Amino acid sequence: MLLRLLLIWTLNSMALIAVANFVPGIHVDGFTAAFIAALVLGLVNTLIRPIFLVLTLPVTVITLGLFIFVINGLMFWFAGSILRGFVVEDFWSGVFGAVLYSIFSWALSSAAAQLLARKNDQQHKDTDQF
Repeated sequence: MLLRLLLIWTLNSMALIAVANFVPGIHVDGFTAAFIAALVLGLVNTLIRPIFLVLTLPVTVITLGLFIFVINGLMFWFAGSILRGFVVEDFWSGVFGAVLYSIFSWALSSAAAQLLARKNDQQHKDTDQF
């Protein structure tokens, strides 16, 4: 369980570095800064984002869910404003960064899950032979 959490945290850090390479308004000073930023983004998305989603539910319904992009961008921008080594220069960089971060994190986590599942299947096949 702890190893899986560390793996996802590391993959999210790598996704954050990739986002910094694609979005001009986002800067990460190194892997350590990305590691800390990934932790803060996880905490912000776990603790603060649900409150914003509930408070802005009417606007989200009226915009057919598109306002969630604004909330995600604000959370990304907020994390960049409280950390050293992780900079999100403006709101639109935050929105584009949040979208790319979600895509990269999903892709890396899915690939890791498939590799781990394949490894577990292989281990079960090896033990079934005896």
